[in-house]
Amino acid sequence: MAESSLELTAPDEAAMLSLGARLAHAIERTTGPLVIYLSGELGAGKTTLVRGCLRALGERGTIRSPTFTLLETYSLASRGVTHLDLYRLDAPHIDNIEDLGLRDLLTGDHVLFVEWPERAAGELPSPDVRVQFAFDNGGRQLACVAPTDRGASLVQLWVR
Repeated sequence: MAESSLELTAPDEAAMLSLGARLAHAIERTTGPLVIYLSGELGAGKTTLVRGCLRALGERGTIRSPTFTLLETYSLASRGVTHLDLYRLDAPHIDNIEDLGLRDLLTGDHVLFVEWPERAAGELPSPDVRVQFAFDNGGRQLACVAPTDRGASLVQLWVR
């Protein structure tokens, strides 16, 4: 399958949460593990998208950006989700990314969201979907690219 792409717009926080909920519904209809990279400036909506997704997948507890804890894992009824935020890492290459056990998470139907993946370039599992967030007249633009078949299926389901 050829690489798939998708452009989305979120004029405000409510729209970003809604995009996250739509992503959750696509995730529920996709089998196998998923790796989703989220890139963009601070405040561009990466964590808000993940929050909308987690809420729609059934998480009822507090959902915070894991900027200080590095990662948060959620055990949901349908699947496990790990949210990784690498913003606080100084170097683009880190030696201990394997210590996080990320590759062990990529079994079954686990989903791994990675904010700031460029901070650990070459050390992370390859993405199924890359989402680039950009500011746009007070709202946000999301450019999504799916380099894998599973990612392409997810992107197609996301817009239905």
